[in-house]
Amino acid sequence: MKKCMDVESVTKRLKKIEGQIRGIIKMVESDKPCEEILIQIGSAKSALHKTGQLILEGHLHHCVTEGILHGDQDETIKKLSSALEQFSRMV
Repeated sequence: MKKCMDVESVTKRLKKIEGQIRGIIKMVESDKPCEEILIQIGSAKSALHKTGQLILEGHLHHCVTEGILHGDQDETIKKLSSALEQFSRMV
């Protein structure tokens, strides 16, 4: 069974985001201007959203395709619906 995502790519992105968050913490501790902090928070949020997109794409290309090919359409659609709902909650 194939993995639903490129674990290496997703992990790399998340580690980069982790670094961004550490940078934001340092900015707060250094009393940087609020506008600069908010810009960095927006960048981190955008990076998380893009990572979520990659995970969802992997789910579509691998898990959904595999589930349908194996005749498990109902459960596959149910899981896809759940994944889409979770992704849509990312604000």
